[in-house]
Amino acid sequence: MKIAVVGTGYVGLVTGTCFAETGNDVVCVDIDKEKVEKMKNGVVPIFEPGLELLFERNTKQGRLHFTTDLGSAIEDAQIIFLALPTPPGEDGSADLSYVLGVAKQLSLIIKDYKVIVDKSTVPVGTAEKVHDIIVQNLNEDLFDVVSNPEFLREGVAVDDFLKPDRVVIGTSSNKAKELMQQLYEPFVRQGNPIIFMDERSAEMTKYAANSYLATRISFMNEIANLCEKVGANVDMVRMGMGSDSRIGKRFLFPGVGYGGSCFPKDVQALAKTAGQFDYDFKILKSVMNVNMIQKTILSKKIINYFGGDVNGKTIGIWGIAFKPNTDDIREAPALYIMQELLDAGAKIKAFDPEAMENVKEIFGDKIELAKDQYDAIEGADVLAIITEWSVFRTPDFARVAAALKRKAIFDGRNLYDLHKMNSIDIHYESIGRNPILMKEYSA
Repeated sequence: MKIAVVGTGYVGLVTGTCFAETGNDVVCVDIDKEKVEKMKNGVVPIFEPGLELLFERNTKQGRLHFTTDLGSAIEDAQIIFLALPTPPGEDGSADLSYVLGVAKQLSLIIKDYKVIVDKSTVPVGTAEKVHDIIVQNLNEDLFDVVSNPEFLREGVAVDDFLKPDRVVIGTSSNKAKELMQQLYEPFVRQGNPIIFMDERSAEMTKYAANSYLATRISFMNEIANLCEKVGANVDMVRMGMGSDSRIGKRFLFPGVGYGGSCFPKDVQALAKTAGQFDYDFKILKSVMNVNMIQKTILSKKIINYFGGDVNGKTIGIWGIAFKPNTDDIREAPALYIMQELLDAGAKIKAFDPEAMENVKEIFGDKIELAKDQYDAIEGADVLAIITEWSVFRTPDFARVAAALKRKAIFDGRNLYDLHKMNSIDIHYESIGRNPILMKEYSA
């Protein structure tokens, strides 16, 4: 099939590349001329494991193309995917200006039947808005608007796309349904479902799924905070909960809150949608509040360790990206933690395997960027671990202790075993595990 993908961010580039991998002819469109030129020259503009290999293969074999010309990109396309940004506005609602702007352009250049697919995460009712924009200049017989939300996890987005748990498609058109079925069949050969529904239900499904996962994270962080006070071990609680088949093991890991491009924006947008329909979504408001507090819990532990005064202290940071296996720092807890420490007078020396250039754009020379994880702690007073990159899981603790002035680790992701940390000469604090109270209550 011939496909056009408008937008080459995480969703758009993964979408276009993976469709090309299954033999489709794909043209990706972006208004950023410099970015398009880089992609034409074989440069992948984002870090996503597995993407570069597919990108290189499909560009070389002539199935994946890039342009800034929307008209030429969609001319032969049967299906047009809109993978455009929908950033939160000042009031928390999703900004649809990019999506609706492209819809207006499409209405002026489409000449034969196209399926126009909302791949971006958009509020309920967006498919209708896109339809209403296009129909102002184009006969209804020449297009259908479909909602096809993505469920890609950064860091494993390629695998998620090639082997999806499910494909959700919102359409009331049989013609569009047949084309979408044909497009996605190669991805669900193992029997995972393609679920067809109306457009509004498809749009709601995306927000509901992300908001529920964010709720699990915030709930577990609340449990972790309570565990610290009562002397329980959140790791044991998590295992006890996760073994219940009604609950499951995923998204029960406590830490320093969720970040990224999806959860913060989607929870906020769903809460805003609820408000627009005069519904007070109390749980989502609590989820957002808990997460905002959790993002600075590690910096507060560090400040308390120094008796409330970190002025002039150097904090070594391991991990800046909002999660491992990505360079994405949007709404990353590390940004909030580092800013609070800087505001309190501390110095920051940080390392991340992939996100260094991105964080440099935000903090500039306000923080020092290290060449590797051990350089980040050389001469630092304490270490703070914020992102659970695999390279941080089995460090040389003797080397860590020798490098740190205060021999103290503040672990925002509970990477290390408590018993092991209690046996070595390093002060260790984590999330939801208070070793002092645990010893007192077990005595």
